[in-house]
Amino acid sequence: ARRGVDEDKARAFAQKLKSGKGFDLSDFKEQIGQMRKMGGLSSMLDKLPAQFAQAAGKLQGGAEEKSIGRIEGIINSMTPLERAKPELLKASRKRRIAAGAGVTVQEVNRLLNQFEQTQKVMKQFSKGGMTKMMRGMKGMLPGMPGMPR
Repeated sequence: ARRGVDEDKARAFAQKLKSGKGFDLSDFKEQIGQMRKMGGLSSMLDKLPAQFAQAAGKLQGGAEEKSIGRIEGIINSMTPLERAKPELLKASRKRRIAAGAGVTVQEVNRLLNQFEQTQKVMKQFSKGGMTKMMRGMKGMLPGMPGMPR
């Protein structure tokens, strides 16, 4: 039953991206929660082939498991409107959010930059970028099911 709920959430999320409604901080928090349920980032990296895990490890830039709690704390300190429209976050709002989450304004800014990068990737996926990426990976993982030939 639990897996079904997660699959339903994944389908709803994919549908939201396809519809062009965008990716907001509430979605970001949901994705982080899903990652945590799957055993966290290190668990996910362990499942990747060595060269991808190594590259992903470099990309994560030292983001440790404990930072997931901080990210959730920062997002929880935002109003629903701020989560939906992060462009509203100017200095005074960032100070309030940082104080509420018990972090620095720099950490709030770091999260917003991370979110912006993730948002760009999600935008690519919603425009069929996943298909292009899979085509680009052709031959890198020979014999992997679902990979284009």
